Amino acid sequence: MSSPVADRPDLNFEALAQRFDGPGVRAIALLGSHARGDAGIYSDVDLQRLVDAAPGKLPPGDSHLIDGHLVVVGTVTPSGVEAWFTEPQQATNMIAGLQPARALIDRDNYFGQIQRRARAFRWDAEMQAKANTYASEQMVGWIEEAHKGLQGLMLDDVGRLLLGRFGLSWGLLGIVKVQRGVMLRTENEMLARVVDSVGAETEWALLCRMAFGLHEAGQPPPSVHDEVRAGLRLYVETAKLLAHAIQPQHAPLITQTVEHIEAFL
Repeated sequence: MSSPVADRPDLNFEALAQRFDGPGVRAIALLGSHARGDAGIYSDVDLQRLVDAAPGKLPPGDSHLIDGHLVVVGTVTPSGVEAWFTEPQQATNMIAGLQPARALIDRDNYFGQIQRRARAFRWDAEMQAKANTYASEQMVGWIEEAHKGLQGLMLDDVGRLLLGRFGLSWGLLGIVKVQRGVMLRTENEMLARVVDSVGAETEWALLCRMAFGLHEAGQPPPSVHDEVRAGLRLYVETAKLLAHAIQPQHAPLITQTVEHIEAFL
């Protein structure tokens, strides 16, 4: 079988970047699997366009199909760049991906300076404090989905169950990712990296896999009801895991939600 990378001709990334250049563009960088060298035949081309605070009229960003490749163009202003380094959610999503990125257009070494900053980045006490606050806020934010899960189980309502399942799987995973400062090169590694950060054999990891519907080979797949029950238990375990990070103003709501879940299950 041929290599999935070799099956597609390489794009001329520099020529591609020229399509999205324009007034106020300071740099265009290639990120993701094509920058790392591990792209497959279905990998998108991830371009990050760095612009002035008030750029001129630019070619549209977002998603394009070019020569059979999905090209995704993000556009970020200096304030957005700064958020990569100061906001924990942004840092966990961006910093590791910037490190192997490749500059395609780089006026006045603008991207080069950002990349050096990314390579020197350290998760310090100030960032951890912000991450703790973020996690606490998000534990409150996903309470609605916990309630949808409870109501969905009570009424056998598939719509509520599906909404609850999302918050009680991806939502809780994202909270722990940020609180623990798990820096992702790609979102594809999120589940494995976050589970490893907690401990692959912990109750939290077991429930997390169950909430996503993962099961051992030879075992029957869980139902959506099973996944939501696991997700509700995962909310309880996440509250325990992050007890030290929960802010006083959020604690009553989170505690009450845990009590509701425990009483129901």
